[in-house]
Amino acid sequence: MAEKKNIRFILAYDGSRYHGWQRQKNGLSIQEVIEDHLYLMTRERISLVASGRTDAGVHALNQVCHFITTTTLDPLTIKKGLNSLLPNDILIKQSDYMPLEFHARYSARSKTYEYRLINRPEPDIFLRAYSWQIQKRLNLEEMKRCLAALTGRHDFSAFKSTGSKNKNPVREMLRAELERPEPGRINLIFEANGFLRHMVRNIVGTVLDVGLEKLSHSDFLDILTSKDRERAGIKAPPRGLYLSYVAY
Repeated sequence: MAEKKNIRFILAYDGSRYHGWQRQKNGLSIQEVIEDHLYLMTRERISLVASGRTDAGVHALNQVCHFITTTTLDPLTIKKGLNSLLPNDILIKQSDYMPLEFHARYSARSKTYEYRLINRPEPDIFLRAYSWQIQKRLNLEEMKRCLAALTGRHDFSAFKSTGSKNKNPVREMLRAELERPEPGRINLIFEANGFLRHMVRNIVGTVLDVGLEKLSHSDFLDILTSKDRERAGIKAPPRGLYLSYVAY
């Protein structure tokens, strides 16, 4: 019997034209594209397991996934072969052997998401497809105060979208910060031991309401403790969201 091996990928993808990570019946997914090309190389029906399922239109800088295989192809050969076959909006950055017990999802200790904003009077015609553009001036100090209040263990029900299968809404937010890589650009960084459905995008929409002074810092705290999604802000568009790092 051929020896089973566990291979890990670290990959980046532009999620703009995909219906998310997970394979589905009525839309093209990242998982489907990679699995189908893996079959061309290995002639095995392989199931990729990711650290988490990104939604339609969401991007990844360092998504992690693994698969069990009996192929004799080594990880470097698979990486080179896949990158020659895959469309140019998916890139295998790293491929290596892992112990059989490694699991991309269950072995993860935390995940970090980054939400990118453009905040200047005139829109950026080149970054508009990969960020949320807010032309009105934002109160960044009040936004930072709201983000700081998210660290620690909380019930994040107020930021959970309907349809979530998570029965336990409590998560530990390890980091919630605002960064300014350059004038007019803002990145909101969230690291947690887990995320609820659309949690980051719902938080971003609510924090933006504080930045636009539609809500106060006190209002934001009340929304967090209310556990009521209807009191929170709109869901931020997917184009600005990136899975940036998974820690093991």
